[in-house]
Amino acid sequence: MFACSSVDGKAGLQWLYLVEGQALVCSAGWWQGSGVCVRDPRPRTVWLGHPEKRDQRYPRNVINNQKYNFFTFLPGVLFNQFKYFFNLYFLLLACSQFVVEMRLGALYTYWVPLGFVLAVTVIREAAEEIRCYMRDKEVNSQIYSKLTARGRLGGSSVPANQRVPADMIFLRTSEKNGSCFLRTDQLDGETDWKLRLPVTCTQRLPTASVSCLHTKHYTCDPPVNESLSIENTLWASTVIASGTVVGVVLYTGRELRSVMNTSNPRSKIGLFDLEVNCLTKILFGALVVVSLVMVALQHFAGRWYLQIIRFLLLFSNIIPISLRVNLDMGKIVYSWVIRRDSKIPGTVVRSSTIPEQLGRISYLLTDKTGTLTQNEMVFKRLHLGTVAYGLDSMDEVQSHIFSIYTQSLFSIPLPGLTLATKVRKTMSSRVHEAVKAIALCHNVTPVYESNGVTDQAEAERHYEDSCRVYQASSPDEVALVQWTESVGLTLVGRDQSSVQLRTPGGHILNFTILQIFPFTYESKRMGIIVRDESTGEITFYMKGADVVMAGIVQYNDWLEEECGNMAREGLRVLVVAKKSLTEEQYQDFEARYVQAKLSVHDRSLKVATVIESLEMEMELLCLTGVEDQLQTDVRPTLETLRNAGIKVWMLTGDKLETATCTAKNAHLVTRTQDIHIFRLVTNRGEAHLELNAFRRKHDCALVISGDSLEVCLKYYEYEFMELACQCPAVVCCRCAPTQKAQIVRLLQERTGKLTCAVGDGGNDVSMIQEADCGVGVEGKEGKQASLAADFSITQFKHLGRLLMVHGRNSYKRSAALSQFVIHRSLCISTMQAVFSSVFYFASVPLYQGFLIIGYSTIYTMFPVFSLVLDKDVKSEVAMLYPELYKDLLKGRPLSYKTFLIWVLISIYQGSIIMYGALLLFESEFVHIVAISFTSLILTELLMVALTIQTWHWLMIVAELLSLSCYIASLVFLHEFIDVYFIATLSFLWKVTVITLVSCLPLYVLKYLRRRFSPPSYSKLTS
Repeated sequence: MFACSSVDGKAGLQWLYLVEGQALVCSAGWWQGSGVCVRDPRPRTVWLGHPEKRDQRYPRNVINNQKYNFFTFLPGVLFNQFKYFFNLYFLLLACSQFVVEMRLGALYTYWVPLGFVLAVTVIREAAEEIRCYMRDKEVNSQIYSKLTARGRLGGSSVPANQRVPADMIFLRTSEKNGSCFLRTDQLDGETDWKLRLPVTCTQRLPTASVSCLHTKHYTCDPPVNESLSIENTLWASTVIASGTVVGVVLYTGRELRSVMNTSNPRSKIGLFDLEVNCLTKILFGALVVVSLVMVALQHFAGRWYLQIIRFLLLFSNIIPISLRVNLDMGKIVYSWVIRRDSKIPGTVVRSSTIPEQLGRISYLLTDKTGTLTQNEMVFKRLHLGTVAYGLDSMDEVQSHIFSIYTQSLFSIPLPGLTLATKVRKTMSSRVHEAVKAIALCHNVTPVYESNGVTDQAEAERHYEDSCRVYQASSPDEVALVQWTESVGLTLVGRDQSSVQLRTPGGHILNFTILQIFPFTYESKRMGIIVRDESTGEITFYMKGADVVMAGIVQYNDWLEEECGNMAREGLRVLVVAKKSLTEEQYQDFEARYVQAKLSVHDRSLKVATVIESLEMEMELLCLTGVEDQLQTDVRPTLETLRNAGIKVWMLTGDKLETATCTAKNAHLVTRTQDIHIFRLVTNRGEAHLELNAFRRKHDCALVISGDSLEVCLKYYEYEFMELACQCPAVVCCRCAPTQKAQIVRLLQERTGKLTCAVGDGGNDVSMIQEADCGVGVEGKEGKQASLAADFSITQFKHLGRLLMVHGRNSYKRSAALSQFVIHRSLCISTMQAVFSSVFYFASVPLYQGFLIIGYSTIYTMFPVFSLVLDKDVKSEVAMLYPELYKDLLKGRPLSYKTFLIWVLISIYQGSIIMYGALLLFESEFVHIVAISFTSLILTELLMVALTIQTWHWLMIVAELLSLSCYIASLVFLHEFIDVYFIATLSFLWKVTVITLVSCLPLYVLKYLRRRFSPPSYSKLTS
């Protein structure tokens, strides 16, 4: 029987290999935190091949990301639509027409528009559900090898390059090195490889025995006690790098770690939609007021409450039911245009509901590594204290290594490398020890692949350089190992227990791995204990960040200074050290280490304490400097954003010096700006003094660490945010993912401005989802940030065009479209009000049947909607003059001022058309309808032409098509319009006069305004 138990409330597992049993007993605890589910810690017994013995039901191993099923789709969609007031309002209006006393016309005049709106919504939701279903089906249809014939939990075999189907315990691998690598891109967004180790006792079993665990009994006397860690688990959706692995399935379906750790992102509603919603509420208030005034002018006679309802129905056009549909369809067009832009290839719009947000961004918060930089590491510096080697002097390092291994060419092993000398070490031996430490202290594994000429087995046997690929959990690690290869010391082989290095002369050096201590974010260092097979010498190598290594290495007077110098050059610095151990020292350590690993309580703390007993007085060997190069065109993009009035904040987990240097290198901080480095504060008093010191500086960029930021936000949140928002740029280093999201949230609350977050890794997801507009960069850290974002780009430089061109156009177009739809509705409502007033406040509709439907659909829909193609300047001009973007930050295209102007225009035009028709009609009511409706259609078409700034051929087609549709339909509208009358000259001159009076003054005003108060963009288009 295998038994696992949770340790310290974390995802630790304890393994117990007992006698005569076939059951796996496992209990696991999960990390607890925001948005993370906690799995039930009760023990679980897995009966291999005997599902009838189980004591609980397990979920099917399928994923389901759909919001609805076949039965809940239609009710769910309709509920989500009608839970909003205005959709419910239009539904009640349509339903009221079934009451005879309230009916104002044919039923279809209310139900057809509402049905069209609902149909568009249902079709869009159905398309999303079908796409989601197809994605789920593709994942759920993958086939895996199942070792147990029955039951959902049991043994499973997964070959290389396939995803793990469920959460499993790693039992065995076919790889000779006894380990395998995983890619966890779908789990945490990281594309680096993660090392996984099988359970030792099952790895020793023959392959056939592991495959038949459910049919055989194994007896171990005495029982084998073995502790487990994260390294012994295989999580669902991770990819196996090489070989075939066998594991036992513990959790499936909705109990998977990836599923339970998934939190639903907040539903983002754009600021533009909120503003339109506010204007719609004002229109509703106007509707109620107009209805009450009409009834009041009747002195509330008779059943006045019924008259109020009839007037509410009569003037319901004041609130345009087509507004929401037009805006939603406009968003679809904007998304399509963004995807089709050849200058930003690979851009994906994942949230088509907020493209207007891109046009009003005030704060841009960006990650550093992989977003501003390429996440491609290049080894730039080796520093030994008294001498440093750069790219131009690496040949000297190579010559030192060559001289070490050739001075005793025929002596193997080389005694000069292992005997401690009393004299001062030569430079060659110092360089050699540093390079050897770098070549041994890592988690890199060389993997050999067939290259078409040499097969895999032969390449691995002869260590073929052309077939070798390095796998590691960090690109820094690979860069270091590739550098040691370039200077002559090559990593050619590695398994769970040994490492092989090749010297410049082709000799293979063998080392046995005794212990390895992986890098963690808490420890910020990694270590390895190896034994040289040729001499038997045991050495403990360690490398890590300078902040932790400074207290571990022997006293020196150059470490802190040189680390600072290298960090100021933008290099990622690692400190490398070593310590020689005797056999007795190592045996004593191993005994204490094994005992600590078997502890049930406080295991992590006890293990760390034992390891720290070794980490004292280590010999400092060298510093390594690796550079992460800037992305293409980062500098001009940041300059464009700055000129557009957008303040850029860089939030990174890197150290202060590196982050500051990158900010300077990327021109996030200009050459003329000072930088205030916020010193480390730990309490309220220190924070108060430092804030006062910062307050006295002006036009100064701020650099602050995550620890200091936490203290400031705890005691002086308002004061700090007030000062930070005044800075031209802010750099937050050593920033945790939760802090990134907190900063975004504080900016939104304190400033009320729109924020945009840009990142490329799994640690940026919380920031991206918290921001008003999240942009993910598809980079080397995987696609998790890209998939979680509202917009996905392939390079940071594409952000400039996404904001300056597409964001600006989307906002201005939607502003014009929404106000024109409102104008269209207010015009006909004004005409109805005038008509009712003239005819003794009667609640009789002016237009009925198809006229009222056709007005907002086939007669005016296409020209009005063609405004989504309008633009005031060319895209090249918008990129060249980012100052144009700054004008949008105040929200002037859609404001109470512009709304009031359009309301006055609507009242003027509606009144002119209606009073003109009443003055010029010839004693027949049908003539009023013909003259006023034709003038109304022509006025709307001319107003669209007046509003358009750059004509598109589709706009011309829409204008001509709408006019043609109206003229052609007159033949079928004899019920409402006298066909013989419209063919007379009298009709033509009356319609022409009314249309000119309603439109010509507006054309004159537009000309005068452009002549004496031109907009900012007019000079650029002339």
